[in-house]
Amino acid sequence: MSDATTSQPLKVLVYSDDANTRSQVILALGKRPHPDFPELAYVEVATQPVVLQQMDSGEIDLAILDGEAVPAGGMGLAKQMKDEIFNCPPILVLTGRPQDAWLATWSRAEAAVPHPIDPVQLAEAVIRLLASRVAA
Repeated sequence: MSDATTSQPLKVLVYSDDANTRSQVILALGKRPHPDFPELAYVEVATQPVVLQQMDSGEIDLAILDGEAVPAGGMGLAKQMKDEIFNCPPILVLTGRPQDAWLATWSRAEAAVPHPIDPVQLAEAVIRLLASRVAA
């Protein structure tokens, strides 16, 4: 890959009504979860309308959605976006527990990571999902 330090940052939308959850995700991933990737630029979002507005912009490379967010949960949002947004970027859903992974499958999210957030598991999933965006 070319020099990742000169590449445009990858835009990662982080949605949760809980600022603490958004912070946990950002801290777990850091600026660059993989040395061959450009830095990540985070777009923190707390409400469904702003998620849809950001996703419609076409500038988001990955969306991380909190499945436990209220009033609009991340899994329902993921399903809506996969149904409505042409070439929807990859979506990772944070589930309430590992047993909820089947719900993430229903939502058509490409990956699911359970709460509490495991930084290694989250980074592995994000790297896998962003690999196609970096190669493009």
